[in-house]
Amino acid sequence: MTDQLTLTAIAGLHVGHATDDEGLTGCTVVICEDGAVCGVDQRGGAPGTRETDLLRPLHMVQEVHAILLAGGSAYGLAAADGVMGYLEAQDVGFETGPARVPIVPAAILFDLDLGDPQARPDAAMGGAACQAADEAPVAQGNVGAGTGATAGKLFGTGRATKSGLGSAAIDLGGGLRVGAVVAANSFGDVVDPTSGEILAGTRKLHLNAFADTLETMRGMLGKAALRFGSNTVIGVVGTNARLTKEEANKVAQMAQDGVARAVRPAHTMVDGDTLFALATGEKRADVNLVGAYAAEAVAAAIVAGVKAAKACGGLPCWRDLRGEG
Repeated sequence: MTDQLTLTAIAGLHVGHATDDEGLTGCTVVICEDGAVCGVDQRGGAPGTRETDLLRPLHMVQEVHAILLAGGSAYGLAAADGVMGYLEAQDVGFETGPARVPIVPAAILFDLDLGDPQARPDAAMGGAACQAADEAPVAQGNVGAGTGATAGKLFGTGRATKSGLGSAAIDLGGGLRVGAVVAANSFGDVVDPTSGEILAGTRKLHLNAFADTLETMRGMLGKAALRFGSNTVIGVVGTNARLTKEEANKVAQMAQDGVARAVRPAHTMVDGDTLFALATGEKRADVNLVGAYAAEAVAAAIVAGVKAAKACGGLPCWRDLRGEG
């Protein structure tokens, strides 16, 4: 894994953010104007998505033109309209005869409890994210869909830690690459996959120390708090591998292992964890290799987002808790 590469290291993928620093919400778009084969894997009991059924095998559409990640809970799905409008103006979309229809799947996370609950990504914000999209390294932390992201909400958002949006990519040699951009708004704690150290999560009352969500859930107080449901990890995996639609779905499925490595616990009934997988088709590759490293990229992106996050909304960030704020 590397700290230098981000999802835009995959040729043909452009990433843009629109950020509301006052309302503490935003959206992120991954654009592939030439089209990319796409799959999806959704886990957990509280998803918020759009246009995911068409990504399943046995459905007609084979390529998408953008993926939207947004805050704002279900309201944030409206930002996809702005992405469609932007792509339509570029004459990008699925040819239907009377018109080109841009295919823009989307997933949202719940951030209404950190900033202004009336501030939500809309079509204008989706369009602005498209205008900002480019091939530069992906901006990380309190940006786009990660603006209002938090981690560790066993006892509610007030005892959580500020998280964010992160990105990472891996060069597999021979020109083959796989990367990810992820907004981690998890119920569970974000941990370092190599050491198990908690980087962001549920904090102890009146202390800047972690309670350890997984351990606390075993106690009476933890069991009483398990109904809290304002969470979700959402992201996009990208590769320049040549994959079928079925293989792209398999990569999305395998990439969820990265969520499980970096979030503890993951995929709960109060999360709606959703990952998309885009394949631009440049390089021949084994789907097992791509999927295995997609999981590595997802875990690295989650950690990167936490480490890039800044304190806001009354919540400390990783740097604060390390005494580096």
